[in-house]
Amino acid sequence: MHELARRRTAMRTDRGRGWNPSSPSLAVGSRLLFVLLAACGGPTTYENLADLSVCDPSGEFTTDVDNRFFPLPVGQRIVLEGGGLTVRITVLDELETVAGVETRVVEEHEASGGRVLEISRNFFAQAVDGTVCYFGEDVDIYDESGNVTSHAGEWRATGANVAGIFMPASPEVGQAFQQEIAPGIAEDQSRIEALGERITVPAGTFEDTVTMLDLDPLDGGQDRKVYAAGVGLIVDESAEMTSFEPAA
Repeated sequence: MHELARRRTAMRTDRGRGWNPSSPSLAVGSRLLFVLLAACGGPTTYENLADLSVCDPSGEFTTDVDNRFFPLPVGQRIVLEGGGLTVRITVLDELETVAGVETRVVEEHEASGGRVLEISRNFFAQAVDGTVCYFGEDVDIYDESGNVTSHAGEWRATGANVAGIFMPASPEVGQAFQQEIAPGIAEDQSRIEALGERITVPAGTFEDTVTMLDLDPLDGGQDRKVYAAGVGLIVDESAEMTSFEPAA
């Protein structure tokens, strides 16, 4: 989920048009890009990553997610627009059990020019201390005819995959953590860059915010995201929140 706009959609849309991730030339190009990024000083992974034990499925969780910067009340809807994309995030009145943990389902609907690109169902649960844990996502990627052509990037926290930290209970500048742990599929990490920045988006101005820089170790890509207290995601790179519908 946390690859809401620029990087993930561009990659998955290419796959839907016949992009072959196993192509030798593309594989070599990806490795070359990764090496160049590392050589230029770009991080390939964050240091001092947080302990993931808080998201261990053996712990206690709730689907009543009320984390300050990532609340998930049923019925809440956020719309972000920018970069030619419209991203609609809706907290559904649905639960899904993953790794024995009951999770809240959040639908992410991505479109461009009125055409659906991707719909994903993301699985979250909140630990006792208030940390929001991410247990994976189901993904449908659509072609120009409206047919599902791929499920690229989907994963669940089972087998070798592990639930990640999506939002800490008490964010602090410099905190770094793994959000997705699905080797070779989804390995996003995030680091908190700032707290309390005044951010203005089409839907309003917010002062109680947390700014995060997401990093994909698989390709070296980075995305800036901003979350606002009592709301959730308000900025994802060039996509900014244009409307907010609170839970009824």
